[in-house]
Amino acid sequence: MDLLLTIWETSLFTLSDGHQVRVSQVALALLFLVTGFLLVSVFTRILARKLLQRQMPEAAVHLAEKVIFYLLVIAVVFSALRILAVPLTVFAFLGGALAIGAGFGTQNILNNLISGWILTIERPVRVGDLVEIDGTIGRVAAMKGRCTRIRRTDGIDLLVPNSQLLERVLTNWTLTDKEIRTAVRVGVRYGSPTDQVAALIAQAARENAEILKRPEPIVIFEDFADSALIFDIYFWCVAETDMKLRQVRSALRFHIDELFREADIVIAYPQQDIHLDTEKTLDVRLIDDSPAP
Repeated sequence: MDLLLTIWETSLFTLSDGHQVRVSQVALALLFLVTGFLLVSVFTRILARKLLQRQMPEAAVHLAEKVIFYLLVIAVVFSALRILAVPLTVFAFLGGALAIGAGFGTQNILNNLISGWILTIERPVRVGDLVEIDGTIGRVAAMKGRCTRIRRTDGIDLLVPNSQLLERVLTNWTLTDKEIRTAVRVGVRYGSPTDQVAALIAQAARENAEILKRPEPIVIFEDFADSALIFDIYFWCVAETDMKLRQVRSALRFHIDELFREADIVIAYPQQDIHLDTEKTLDVRLIDDSPAP
């Protein structure tokens, strides 16, 4: 027992002001840190769940959870230093050395951590946003300290370092609102009544409940193509996922096809006219390839 007490009160090192840091202080500080981190983690999760139950926006809840978590962690760390009775001025030199070492050894990690804080403050990307990066479309599922988890439309989670969200060109489809403009193209054969075609396409858009009435859908006679007269309709809809956009466009195509069939308007298909030079006599021969009896 005396040996344990002796170890418990053993001095590990002496600070510049003559204060001795004992084993007992270090042990209590470590216990306080571990317990504090666990309690802070549990508290912030419970708080986020309560806020979500109050119908608060998911992005706002996530931001509040991160800010409160880091503030409480800082408070726990400073409280542990108080247990050690270590003055903050001692960490001036250690902080400089740590910064130099981190700059060489953990440059990417620090870059992503700082980028995560910038994303949290500026909020160009939020949890729940529909984004596109490097041709990949998905919804932001979680934003952590080092990386952001994007759930692709095929259900696969993509982990993107936070620094890449700032350094690369990123398309946020729902940054200001969830209204997205898209288009559907249809080609009809030559000779079709163009005014009626445009009217039927506009009718199909008006009768689709998913398409917004304002801004009004616009039908454009786009081009005289090789095999068809090309029409485009541009319209706005509220879509939270890429699959929702596909479903709206699909429903519009079904309705356009139905209206065209009722009006005997033919949707064009690739075709090619062949012209023969009839100024010269055509040599036509019949060849019998059947076997001899």
